[in-house]
Amino acid sequence: MNEVNLDFLFYPESVAVIGASHVPGKVGNGILRSLVNNFRGKIYAVNVKGGEIEVNGKKFKVYKSIKDVPDKVDVAVIAVPAKFVPEVIDECGEKGVKGVVVISAGFKEAGRADLEEELVKRAKKWGIRVVGPNCLGVTNLENGFDCNFNPPERQARPKFGPIAFMSQSGAFGAAILDWAARHEVGMSKFISLGNMADLDESDFMLYLKNDPKTKVITAYIEGVKDGKKFFNVAKETTKVKPVIVLKAGRTEAGAKAAASHTGSLAGSYRIYEAVFEQTGILAAKSMRQLFNYAKALAMQKPANGDRVAIVTNGGGAGVMMSDGLLERGLKLAELSEETKDKFRKAIEEGKLPEHMSYANPVDVIGDAPSSRYELAINYVLEDPNVDILAVIALFQSPALDEGIVDVMDRVKKYGKPIVFIAPGGEFPEKIARRIEKVGVPVFETVEDGVDAVYALVKYGKYLSEL
Repeated sequence: MNEVNLDFLFYPESVAVIGASHVPGKVGNGILRSLVNNFRGKIYAVNVKGGEIEVNGKKFKVYKSIKDVPDKVDVAVIAVPAKFVPEVIDECGEKGVKGVVVISAGFKEAGRADLEEELVKRAKKWGIRVVGPNCLGVTNLENGFDCNFNPPERQARPKFGPIAFMSQSGAFGAAILDWAARHEVGMSKFISLGNMADLDESDFMLYLKNDPKTKVITAYIEGVKDGKKFFNVAKETTKVKPVIVLKAGRTEAGAKAAASHTGSLAGSYRIYEAVFEQTGILAAKSMRQLFNYAKALAMQKPANGDRVAIVTNGGGAGVMMSDGLLERGLKLAELSEETKDKFRKAIEEGKLPEHMSYANPVDVIGDAPSSRYELAINYVLEDPNVDILAVIALFQSPALDEGIVDVMDRVKKYGKPIVFIAPGGEFPEKIARRIEKVGVPVFETVEDGVDAVYALVKYGKYLSEL
């Protein structure tokens, strides 16, 4: 399997925007704005009209051709009408450009497969790698290289973090980035795949497998370009880091929509399900589930087994969690007699309330302060029958103090994966942010927590069977 080094696409020293515009709202203007806002490398504006462009207070001389740029250019971002793109590719080749990001639409997805083939032919002639066409570009959150033309006031950029995301839909990808920013989900790199005329999902997966800044790879796909290649790359990648895929076109109607969207042949979803299972890919059914899985796997190590313990201050939430876990094929841990003896003794000594339940779920009841949580969590995590812990905290009870943040930091010493669930509004969210800063992922609902536990168990099981 040929390793793909695409650092030149994500870490360029210089970039040219071909089709740069001074008109706000135009794609070429949006790309320049994004680069000026974040990128510290050299930026060149190219437009056949020439002249000068001012973006965000910075003035650019506009070159009529990329060949006129006096310095070397690593990457060109192309936003000109489709019919001109092959000619622009030739000019990029003459300039020595290594990679191009073709934002322009009007190729295979619009019935012009011939134009797309010509684009690829010209690029291969010069040894240029192509992202797109018909895409939103690439974004590296680490260094600010961002050729996404959506303005930040409409589509926020997430903070830098360990999750990479690639999307066959530019618009959906933009929504994901905006959502991630709002929920403080950190991302390493974003790739809008578009039509995948050259570089495809497998090429980027292989690159991200070796990317030290990426812990988890996520993707929205409608179809894959080369099934055998995808299978082989996925099988190798999941040995190193988790891959989570949201596959659209699962129904016949959805598959038809995918074909008209990016020209993808979506294929039978049952085949994809089998491929995902065999290669260790986690299949998500929704955007929320995709990031529940990703967040858990980015912040916790995979579980060594499927025996789950629950500690909660609300009996109803514990029951819901139990139902959700069992419905996903997981097991509630059977606490050992030694652990039960610890609980009995603590109750006798007045350290724990006599009305609490120390079956699994362990219900520390509604008046539990953080100290009671800590005692129960310690007992549970010391139990060899427990592989993973879900902590549910209903902060609506005034008894539960902010000391729970330090508790969660201390209980990491057991080395078992922990998922924290904090339903509610503003106060739980505030505490959640603090808990995540000590390295424990927090989820808003019981259902989200079930997703997180499932991902940690499922991926752990896959690794154990390699």
